[in-house]
Amino acid sequence: MPKKIKYLILGAGPCGLGAGYRLKDLGIDDFLILEKSNRVGGLATSYLDDNGFTWDIGGHVQFSHYNYFDEAMEKALGKDGWLHHEREAWVWLKDCFVPYPFQNNIHRLPDEDTQKCLDGMQKIKNLDFEIKNFKDWLLKSFGTGLCEVFMYPYNFKVWAHKPEELNYVWVGERVAQIDIDRIKKNIKSNEDDVSWGPNNTFQFPLKGGTGAIWNSIGKEVGLEKIILNSPAEKIDWKNKIVFANDEEYHYESLISSLPLTTTTKLIDDTSLIELAGQLKFSSTHVVGVGLKGELPKHLEGKCWMYFPEDDSPFYRVTVFSNYSPNNVPDPNTQFSLMAEISESNQKPVNQDTIIEETIRGLKNSKLISDEEIISRWSFKAVLGYPTPSLGRDNILKELLPRLESKGIYSRGRFGAWKYEISNQDHTFMQGVEWVNKMIQGQDEETFKLS
Repeated sequence: MPKKIKYLILGAGPCGLGAGYRLKDLGIDDFLILEKSNRVGGLATSYLDDNGFTWDIGGHVQFSHYNYFDEAMEKALGKDGWLHHEREAWVWLKDCFVPYPFQNNIHRLPDEDTQKCLDGMQKIKNLDFEIKNFKDWLLKSFGTGLCEVFMYPYNFKVWAHKPEELNYVWVGERVAQIDIDRIKKNIKSNEDDVSWGPNNTFQFPLKGGTGAIWNSIGKEVGLEKIILNSPAEKIDWKNKIVFANDEEYHYESLISSLPLTTTTKLIDDTSLIELAGQLKFSSTHVVGVGLKGELPKHLEGKCWMYFPEDDSPFYRVTVFSNYSPNNVPDPNTQFSLMAEISESNQKPVNQDTIIEETIRGLKNSKLISDEEIISRWSFKAVLGYPTPSLGRDNILKELLPRLESKGIYSRGRFGAWKYEISNQDHTFMQGVEWVNKMIQGQDEETFKLS
């Protein structure tokens, strides 16, 4: 028999769970979430490997722009379910660690490179050209030296797309601008400057990794409201029916947190499929390495590190056992490192060799030496990051309104396809704000069509 649902939600990642959480909070029970996998959380889930090590799908940290999200997080794990950290992030470059943000701490580099970066910054005022892409923006923001030493190689490594193919509207609070007087002062005093950024403090679950948050939120929503192993197979938007697992779900309102490339295929609209196919993305390989032995002194207190050079495949490594001692089976004798590697057609990755390449990179970067490796784990997120490509906004300005004209509200990390609103708090609140819009007529603050 067809199932009649007032509010149907596709996907049980942070966005879909946010919608369900808000509906439940408002006392509305007539909703259902369909999830294709066997667990909730989407890219914010966690895994326990065969050796007892916990891994996330990348270096997730919890910091927030929203009171409602903060309250949900506290409800999820309680006040005692979190560990609170001061960010200690570093760049490994030229055989030394440079504190983040890199541009504020170039005094750590060899003198020749420090001067090269400083000279480039001082000549920025002489650069006279129109900024057309992210590469131009980098050059005009940081100067030739700093771009050549760090910004260009790192950004290709993390995005897996050339910086001249990216827009720069996403930058916002994510990249520290230069303050040349401050930088000169740091060089003269040889002092580190590390306080900048929206995530200079963050919290992390005491147990269970990031996935513990969303498992708990799923329970708050109601497990009976989430149908796992139920991938949507077709959306009949004219008759408001979603087909999944030989069931028909008749809905009044629909929010989809599925990737736009998937949603357009589900409605079988050729022009929209072609439009969504122009959106760019990168895949993410996550490699976890569990080690026996004491945490090396040079990794004590460190949260994560960036790697722009080509003697390692990863762009970031998280000291995951520093996030929580419960991420390893025995914190007294073990520690764990979690590396992230980007992939695209411009930057291919050999999945068969990536674990060993990562281990070599960890040794090249002097993160490990002769410690015994007791666990190797890897995961590939085919859709890792939505790329802020030059043509992205024009595509979305046409694609998203056309979906909404069919009664399909596409939200979330790959449902909105906007990197700048793809953190856990952003995507959760996209689901919350969609509910507020549907029920209370409120404008959405996080997601905007324009």
